[in-house]
Amino acid sequence: MPEHPRTLQSSTLGTSGVAPVSLSVVSPVYGCKGCLEELVDRIASAVAPLGGTFEVILVDDCSPDGAWSRITELAESRPWLRGLRLSRNFGQHYAIAAGIEGSRGNVVVVMDCDLQDSPEDIPALVAGLVDTDVVFGQRTERQDSASKRFFSWAFFRLLSWLTGVPQDHTTANFGAYSRKVIDVINDMPERDRCFPLMVKWTGFSTSYLPVSHATRKEGSSGYSFSKLLRLATEIVLSYSDKPLRLVVKVGLGFAAIAFGMVAWTLFRFIQGDTQVAGFTSIIASIWLVGGVIISCLGILGLYLGRLFIDAKRRPYYLVSEQTPEEHRAN
Repeated sequence: MPEHPRTLQSSTLGTSGVAPVSLSVVSPVYGCKGCLEELVDRIASAVAPLGGTFEVILVDDCSPDGAWSRITELAESRPWLRGLRLSRNFGQHYAIAAGIEGSRGNVVVVMDCDLQDSPEDIPALVAGLVDTDVVFGQRTERQDSASKRFFSWAFFRLLSWLTGVPQDHTTANFGAYSRKVIDVINDMPERDRCFPLMVKWTGFSTSYLPVSHATRKEGSSGYSFSKLLRLATEIVLSYSDKPLRLVVKVGLGFAAIAFGMVAWTLFRFIQGDTQVAGFTSIIASIWLVGGVIISCLGILGLYLGRLFIDAKRRPYYLVSEQTPEEHRAN
C-alpha cells in the first residue's frame, strides 16, 4: 500500500497521538441495524489477507432503529471496530466526513452499510491504488428500482451540465482513497459536503473498477423524494455557479426582446400604424416578466442563503458519543 510522508494531524475526534493503521474502512450507518454484524465480519474477512493493521469505523447518523447499541456491542468483541455517534441526523455525507476525519489509515475505503456494496471488492480496490490516488467502484449493474436508476442518471447528467465536470452515475461513495486525497478533503473548509464530488474536484489521478452491486439487505433508503430534492439543490448551489450565469443570460435575453419590441413599435409608428396593443398581451407580458424577475431573485436568494450559513462557521457535524479508547486497534 502507498505510504505518504505527511504526518497525521490531531482531529476533532481525539485521534492525536494514535499510530496510523494500514487501512481504514468508513461506513455511515442509518437504518441498517440488523446487518451490521455481517457487514463488519465480512469486511474483516475480506481485508485480512492484505496484511497489516486495519480499522472499521461505523458512524451512526442518529439511526432511528437504535443502531448505536448494536455498534457498541460489536465493538466490545472486535478491537479493530470503532463507533461514532452523531448528535442528530446530519446526513450521509456529513457522517462520512466524521468518519474520514477520524480515520488513521494510509488507505481509506468508504462504503455504505446496507451491503449493496460488497466488502469482498475491497482488496481489488486497494490493489488499484498502486498506480493511482483514487479508485472508484463502478456499479455496472445496479440492483435498484428503475425509477431510482433513472433519477440518478438524470441528476448526474444535469450536474455534469451545471458544473462542466463529467459525472458518472454508476459511481458513488464506494471506493479506495489514498491518505493524500483524504487529507486534502479534510482540509476543505466548506460546510456543504458531498464526498464523491469533493474527491473529483481534487483532480488527483483516478481509476474505475467494476464492482458487484447487491440488493439492500435490510430496511429502505433514508432518501425520500423531498430529501433527494434538497440534497440536489444543495449540491448544485455549492458546486456550480451556472444558475447565476443563466440568470444573467435570461436578463440579457429579455433586454434584447424589449429592444426589439421598441424598434418594431417605432417602425410601425413611422409607417403610420398607431394601433393600440391589446389588453391580453399587456397582462401576459407583465406576468411573464414578473415571473422571470421573481425566479431570478429566488436563485440569488438561495446563493445568499448558502453564504449566510457558511458565514456562521458552525461545525458540519457533532459527535455525541464514541466507543471507548481501549476498543481501538493499536
